[in-house]
Amino acid sequence: MTVRDPSRRTVLLLAAAAATTGPAASIAAAMPRVALVYVREVGCPYCREWDARIGPIYPKTPEGRRAPIREVEKRDVPAAGLTLARPVRYTPTFVLTLDDRELGRIEGYPGEEFFWARLAKLLELLPGE
Repeated sequence: MTVRDPSRRTVLLLAAAAATTGPAASIAAAMPRVALVYVREVGCPYCREWDARIGPIYPKTPEGRRAPIREVEKRDVPAAGLTLARPVRYTPTFVLTLDDRELGRIEGYPGEEFFWARLAKLLELLPGE
């Protein structure tokens, strides 16, 4: 969109700045970022199983809203900006992070019951839980 009226352009620029620097942005920036980092690898049969059974429903669950999934290929873990307690050796590995720092992890995927039970224990590590 081309804005030729200088006063309208100023208003648009101020509105954009307020949206990224106003009180809502300050509150969002102050809140810790929680994620469940899903470390996967091409060809991993357990990753495919998780993708088929849990992947489609995870974002719709309370757990998925509390700890949104962040997928990272195993080879890309060093560049992902995470502070991990130890290297990721197995796939899938699910690392619960708070501001990109590991709080805990689930290694492997032997089934739905195991995953949800372990995830519930991990989420207890979050502040305010």
